[in-house]
Amino acid sequence: MLLKDANILVIDDDEDVLTALRLLLKSMVKAVHVNKNPNTILSLLEQHQFDIIILDMNFNGVVHTGNEGIFWLNKIKTFNSKIDVVLITAYGDIDLAIKSLKNGASDFIVKPWKNEKLVDSIKQILLQKKAVMTPRLESLSGEKIVGDSDVMQDVFLKISKVAPTEANILILGENGTGKDLIARAIHENSNRKNKPFVKVDVGALTSSLFESELFGYKKGAFTGANENRIGRFEAANGGTLFLDEIGNITLGQQVRLLSVLQNRTVTPLGSNDAIDLDIRLICATNLSITDLADESKFRKDLVYRINTVDIIVPPLRDRGADITLLSHHFISNYAEKYFKEPFKLDPEFIKKLKDHTFPGNVRELQYTLERSVIMAEGNMLKASDLVFSAIESASKPQTSKIVNLEILEKTAILNVIEKNKGNISKSAKELGITRTALYRRLNKYDL
Repeated sequence: MLLKDANILVIDDDEDVLTALRLLLKSMVKAVHVNKNPNTILSLLEQHQFDIIILDMNFNGVVHTGNEGIFWLNKIKTFNSKIDVVLITAYGDIDLAIKSLKNGASDFIVKPWKNEKLVDSIKQILLQKKAVMTPRLESLSGEKIVGDSDVMQDVFLKISKVAPTEANILILGENGTGKDLIARAIHENSNRKNKPFVKVDVGALTSSLFESELFGYKKGAFTGANENRIGRFEAANGGTLFLDEIGNITLGQQVRLLSVLQNRTVTPLGSNDAIDLDIRLICATNLSITDLADESKFRKDLVYRINTVDIIVPPLRDRGADITLLSHHFISNYAEKYFKEPFKLDPEFIKKLKDHTFPGNVRELQYTLERSVIMAEGNMLKASDLVFSAIESASKPQTSKIVNLEILEKTAILNVIEKNKGNISKSAKELGITRTALYRRLNKYDL
């Protein structure tokens, strides 16, 4: 990350220090926020995205132990472990410096500081941040997969491992979780990134269109076939074929698809000549792996063929602080798109976002925030600017008491774990969630 792109927060009870640092940094960085009160840190983190926090270690004029600084350092790291913290103090105690660094501080600077040293420290931190930054995979179209939560770290790790291979990938997740972005990220981090990426929504293809669309046809193969046309398989040759909504195709269509995948050849309609295929296959569905294992709906041999490795994309409700992170990302993008000044987020706006369950996942969040940016008056987004989709609200199941849903979830988890004889990996897979998400639920219900 470059210095000019950095957002920095300075917390110090000395007004002179705040003024000096603001004047020093304001022409070098994207934004400098200053505040005297450390009790505002968590609310500021909710409202803004900071790359570095410069934090005083002593806010008590009588006792200078540095414990206050360590306390707030721990609070910041608990909120978001990726934020870098530089601690400053007028007391150059080496033991205190070591303690702060062990607790996660990125640097420790003694007052009065030299401006060059402070700026160099910030530059070095930003350089390291670039090297070890949480993967936020970006597609060639500029779309990003944003996420710092543990469950998204699992997804990023899997992408980094499977992308360079030739393995067929099955992406599982609810509607709106970003499965197509995951597919593009795999392709664009693979050895086929300079070859075609062809997406087909196979669930939307009728029986009559399925074969002609995927396999192609020769002129005269059927009424209306007035010219030769290559199919999606042939168009993706050398690259990646992404079959979205694979769980919605019929058993008959599955047989045809399985034949092509097994033989690695495709024969266009109206032709006797098979075309050799060299593709990497990625499939996606909103069904769970358990649903796909139901042989009355889906062929098990096809599941094995398309599922060398599966990637489960978590729903937004399981992604914790990612809601805030994604909100800043989308709001910044839409402010730029609609030529508006950068927005600040009212604490009640953040609270209303966090209280919503987002049945439509990231897609619902994205369009909700776009509407908020368009309709907002001024540069402060308030809770009243948030209007959630009536479409998603209408589809939400009606429950008389929240406790009933929790009892159902707890019972389901216990039954599956018992069935799998305590094997957490198998249980998580059957439940359609990650191991991390399952562990969170075990802690939630004290199981």
